[in-house]
Amino acid sequence: MDAFQESAATWDKIASLYESAFMGLNLYDDTYDAFLDRLPPSKSRILDIGCGPGNIADYLSRSCPELEIEGVDLSPNMVALARKNVPRAAFQVMDGRLIHQLKPGFQGIIAGFYLPYCPHEDRYTWLTNCWHLLAPDGIFYVSFVPGNPSDSGFQTGPGGDRTYFHVHPLEDVIADLAVINGRMDFLRNM
Repeated sequence: MDAFQESAATWDKIASLYESAFMGLNLYDDTYDAFLDRLPPSKSRILDIGCGPGNIADYLSRSCPELEIEGVDLSPNMVALARKNVPRAAFQVMDGRLIHQLKPGFQGIIAGFYLPYCPHEDRYTWLTNCWHLLAPDGIFYVSFVPGNPSDSGFQTGPGGDRTYFHVHPLEDVIADLAVINGRMDFLRNM
C-alpha cells in the first residue's frame, strides 16, 4: 500500500475520532468569516474539498444558511458523518485530485484540510483545477503548513494508524497561484 492509500484508509478508520475532536473547534472561525465576507451577496455555491465530517461546512451553513454547499472527501465514513452533521449540504466520496470532474461555477472553494494530504507532485494541477472550478468573482480558501518538503512524512496516531502529511513551501504555493491566476490577490493569515 502506498502512502496515499494508507492515509486514505486511516482517515476512513478514524473518522468518528476526528469528528469528536474537530466538529466543535472554533480556532479557524475568524478565517472562515473572512471567506464568507468576500462571497458575492447573492446565493453562493460553495465547494468544500476534504470536507471530513463536515466541520467547516457546518460552520459555513450555520453562519450563512442560504449557501449551497457541496463537499468531497476520499473517506466514505467521513462523507457519511458530513451528511449526518450538515444534512442540507450535498457530499460525495471523491478523491480531491479528481475535482476537475465537477461542474464549474463555484463562488467559493474552501480547502481547509486538504493540501497537507495532497502529494507535492499533484499540487499545481490541483490548484489549477480549483481555479477552473471558480466563478469569475469566486474566492478560494486554502490552508496548509508551510515549510520544507523534507519535513513531510508519516504521522502516527496513538493506535498506530498513519497518515502522510505533506509540508509545502509557502513561496512555491504563492508562485503556483500567481502563475495560475495571473495576479497576487489573496489573504495571508499566519
